Amino acid sequence: MGRILCATRGGEGSHRTQDAAAALARERGDELLFVYIVDTSFLNHTAAPLVVDVEGRLERMGRFQLTMAQERVADQGVQARVLIRRGRLRTELAAAAQEEGADLIVLGRPVDQGAVLTESALQSLASFLEDEAGVKVLVL
Repeated sequence: MGRILCATRGGEGSHRTQDAAAALARERGDELLFVYIVDTSFLNHTAAPLVVDVEGRLERMGRFQLTMAQERVADQGVQARVLIRRGRLRTELAAAAQEEGADLIVLGRPVDQGAVLTESALQSLASFLEDEAGVKVLVL
């Protein structure tokens, strides 16, 4: 039995990727692990001082999104574990894949125009993860 790590930011835009990862886990008999990375590095580029605990709020939102993903795939007959990590997206995904013994990392293509990751950035991330973590990456 292998392990599939599915990076997710949650929300409706992630359902297609989550469903595909669940279907792969079911077909292969693999364990499914949803991971949400709280990456606040973008805050380094803002001039305004922040009074609120952005990292904590993002983590709570991520936990909610992961719980919803777990429930959705459970309805499809797939049990999934969840993992939240804090840090830079690419570094934390690679570390999570290695620490969890992932055989495959699943990434989703953004479905909306305001997406943070462009197609070239997504391909760069996939290449980095394959090189750094030594794990095959599937971009859906």
